[in-house]
Amino acid sequence: MNNSHSYIALIAHDAKKEEMISLVERHRIFLDQDFLVATRTTGSLITERTGLVVHSMLSGPQGGDLQIGALVATERVKAMVFLRDPLTAHPHEPDISALLKVCDIHNIPLATNVASADIILDRLTQLALKA
Repeated sequence: MNNSHSYIALIAHDAKKEEMISLVERHRIFLDQDFLVATRTTGSLITERTGLVVHSMLSGPQGGDLQIGALVATERVKAMVFLRDPLTAHPHEPDISALLKVCDIHNIPLATNVASADIILDRLTQLALKA
């Protein structure tokens, strides 16, 4: 992992992985020009299905959420898309809550559904085009 870049973090619970793939495909041109980080299963699926380069951490239940949270806390994440499944219990719920909290503390744009993810990624695309 390159220490000089900031990343867009992509995380999706199992029931939301297909939505993540659709989202990534819609924003592929922009995402292909940025640095991506994800939890293991999400990152592997994105790479497999889209060909995009994704730096994968551990899976969420094995500590991947915490690893990405550490990147947020050290100002290495510029935006996060975390497509959560709020209707299913997750054994690592404290890690999920900590990740959401650290985004709030460090003022990181955080999308937890496809509608808000589209807005954030559209805005990041606009900013990249102006640069």
